[in-house]
Amino acid sequence: MRTERRGVSAEDRRIAGLAALAIAIHVLEAGFPSPVPGIKPGLANVVTLVVLLRHGVLTAAWVAALRVLVGSLLVGSFMTPTFWLSATGAVCAFAAMATAYGIGRALPPLRLSAIGLSALAAMAHMSGQFMVAWQFFIPHPGLLSLLPLLLGMALVFGLVSGWIAQQVLARMAPPTPAT
Repeated sequence: MRTERRGVSAEDRRIAGLAALAIAIHVLEAGFPSPVPGIKPGLANVVTLVVLLRHGVLTAAWVAALRVLVGSLLVGSFMTPTFWLSATGAVCAFAAMATAYGIGRALPPLRLSAIGLSALAAMAHMSGQFMVAWQFFIPHPGLLSLLPLLLGMALVFGLVSGWIAQQVLARMAPPTPAT
């Protein structure tokens, strides 16, 4: 009996499963109330970080993109300001994380841990979201008063997410070689 369909690889199934996990976390987190708009733990990013460190940049990019797209469709925010803020944050976070990951692979003394990558990604995420909010949605000087709180919370949640990712990676079985 053949288990692999024509055109569907093991990597495709891996991406689908990991994206589904990230999407489920994203949807659950969207239901949590937030005392300050724009502050969410971002726990779905743990999945992206684990995927980056375990499976590489391309697989992590697919997981992140599918999470934002499908997650926004499921929570009803597709093409709304929330979607654009989420997409911008995800792109900025992923770009920062992937760049730092690549530099760390090329120059091992500069390699960041999961915690460092996550903190960097969280700060990039919030910075990107803030720039889009300021430029397109709320170009008011009062928004600047929220920036220290938003960046501070991003750093805290980034450190927590990185610690969780580090714990997950430490408990995972070693990757199996590709056949």
